[in-house]
Amino acid sequence: MSLPKMFRETVGFFSDAVSRVFGLDDDNYPSTGVQPFSGDVADKKHRYDR
Repeated sequence: MSLPKMFRETVGFFSDAVSRVFGLDDDNYPSTGVQPFSGDVADKKHRYDR
């Protein structure tokens, strides 16, 4: 392998990594918004801290 080709591949490898880290987001998550609380409320007469 010639030195210029190895240098070009190395620079390409690092530039691809830098563009993935600092590039735009490509996440495709659904927007969920605020979810209502559906759990049980704590009972005040059963406190565990003393």
